[in-house]
Amino acid sequence: MRLQGWEWIIILAIVLLLWGAPKLPALAKSAAQSMRIFKKEINKNGEAPEASNTEAQAAPEGEKNKD
Repeated sequence: MRLQGWEWIIILAIVLLLWGAPKLPALAKSAAQSMRIFKKEINKNGEAPEASNTEAQAAPEGEKNKD
């Protein structure tokens, strides 16, 4: 069951009533900061970021940078 456009408008109106328009930018900023922290922690735990991973694969074995 997919939501239609008018259903999204109703959900948005309810969210605005519950949290109020002034609090929504702070809520979005907090969510973005949480996502950044989450991504950093995932990358710390053994997974390399995509940009570094592609550079490492492109360089021949003897020419890899030793950072």
